[in-house]
Amino acid sequence: MVVAVVAGPPIFHTHLVMAGRAEGSAELVHAEQAYREANLIVLGVALGTALVCALLVSAWCSRRIRRPLDRLSTAALGMASGRYGTRVPPLGAGAEVEAVAGAFNTMATRLERTEDTRRRMLSDLAHELRTPVSVLTVYLDALQDGVATWDQDTGELMAGQLRRLGRLVEDIHDVSRAQEGRMILDRAELAVDELFAEATEAHREAFAAKGVGLRIEVADVGTAEVDRQRIGQVLGNLLTNALRHTPPGGTVTLRATAHRPGRLALTVTDTGEGIAGEHLPQIFERFYRGDTARDRDHGGSGIGLAIARALVEAHGGTLTAASDGPGRGATFTADLPRHHRPLTGTPGGATTPLPDTPQGYIP
Repeated sequence: MVVAVVAGPPIFHTHLVMAGRAEGSAELVHAEQAYREANLIVLGVALGTALVCALLVSAWCSRRIRRPLDRLSTAALGMASGRYGTRVPPLGAGAEVEAVAGAFNTMATRLERTEDTRRRMLSDLAHELRTPVSVLTVYLDALQDGVATWDQDTGELMAGQLRRLGRLVEDIHDVSRAQEGRMILDRAELAVDELFAEATEAHREAFAAKGVGLRIEVADVGTAEVDRQRIGQVLGNLLTNALRHTPPGGTVTLRATAHRPGRLALTVTDTGEGIAGEHLPQIFERFYRGDTARDRDHGGSGIGLAIARALVEAHGGTLTAASDGPGRGATFTADLPRHHRPLTGTPGGATTPLPDTPQGYIP
């Protein structure tokens, strides 16, 4: 427009002079006046058309963007009101807006899952606390009313319920500290066969009483830089879980392998109930129980696997579970950092037996 207004008239004047029109002639003045007026009319129409088109495009773009944003705002308000099942459908407003909608749906799914876990955890925690508290309350009332007398059996029963409450509190405290990164580990280079021997020795009587075999297999994996007490707690929780879900006559195998450079795999494999595929992603959640993964009738607070995973992650490792389905056993694998140093007196790849137990087997 600037070129047409500023440069147009001089160029037009020059061409008229070159065409033989005299300077200052009436024809020259009239032609230049006509050119300027026509130019102004054309520019006016062009500006008006451009303005109308710009307004229409702006309104269309604003409407196209406002609708998805309104949906996002409505969904966000729904989430804020506690409706965690709210989702945003495909908006058709471009890749950028779709990316925001996808991120919102991912956030909503995680919040919904967290809320479900919180509700289930509170329900299960209330159940776990109800039994010992009820027992203690009944016996305390009976003692106060003179219906019962304090004797050794009463003292042992009440002490047992108090220990149960104490263990539950400690378990919740441990898993919370580990998951929040507040767990202090006393790391040291420890021989893997010693860790296995300690863990299996502590469970020897329980396995023998149920009639479940326990094998340990330690190849030449050297040592691991771990906290003895905490890894012992991990192995103990995994062995207890395996024993709980393995019927008499079954076998639990505790195995250590150097499956890749710088890493050590500790696996606990059982021939028990197995785990259904839909339960595998949730079995490490606090208080989670599946139909076959963890059942309240089998005992346990439902927090042992959550503690085990938190402790393994505190060591810089991972804890995973695998199963071919119900009735086909399960395998739990703790992947930990290690420092390889061959153990003396143990041939490479040989099975290390339990102390005083032939072939590492508890019948």
